[in-house]
This record gives sequence, C-alpha cells and structure tokens, in this order.
Amino acid sequence: MSQRRDAWMRQAQSDFDVGALTQAKEFHSQACYHYSQAAEKALKGLLISLGTLPPYSHSLDRLAEAIREQGLDTTALEALHLKALSRMNSETRYPRDDEAPMDRFDSNDSEMAQEAAKAVLRFVESVLVDPS
Repeated sequence: MSQRRDAWMRQAQSDFDVGALTQAKEFHSQACYHYSQAAEKALKGLLISLGTLPPYSHSLDRLAEAIREQGLDTTALEALHLKALSRMNSETRYPRDDEAPMDRFDSNDSEMAQEAAKAVLRFVESVLVDPS
C-alpha cells in the first residue's frame, strides 16, 4: 500500500471511528459530519491508488464519477445516499438562520450516515489497487 494512500485510508477510518463515538453520545450532527468525511477520504484514497489526483471537492457523487472514469464499476456506490451524505459536510457545521445543526440532525440521520459511510469504506477496501 502506498504511504499516501495509506494515510488517506487511516484518516478515513479515524473519521469513521470519531463518528461512532459522537453518535454514541448523541451528538448526531457531529457524527454525520465525521461519517461524511470518512466516505470522502476513502474515495479520495481510492483515486490515489488508481494513480489519479482526486478533485478538490466534497461531492461524493463527483468523487464516484471520477472513480467510474478510471474504469471501475461503481454500481454499489450508486445505491447509497451519497448526495445526502455530501450535504452533511457543511450543513452539520453551520447554523441556518436561527437553527443550529444540532437541532436539525437526529439519530435517524446519524444512522443513515453511518451505514452509507460503512458501505463506502467496504466498497473502497474491496477494490483498492496496490501500486506495482
């Protein structure tokens, strides 16, 4: 495993673990954010393993498209709630008018985010390419 790709994958797992910790303490907006970050970093790690520079984007759909353009079958990613998970990157951190993110996200949201991030991590692990 390349050191650069390994760094992205370790950080993805760390973000996922922080998501689980915050979810367990019922900090659902923070959990959603970390799950979104875990998925993003895993997809970027996969792109690095494919020998391409990841786009500067938080859009998981855009990252999945970049992976598809590298010739991988991304059908498994298409079934996930990537748009919803992408939105959690910013909507979970900033108040909207007089509403704090902690008031907008609940256990259903963090459970959905956890399952989607877990599926992204599984997908990436299943197709990682070792540099030769």
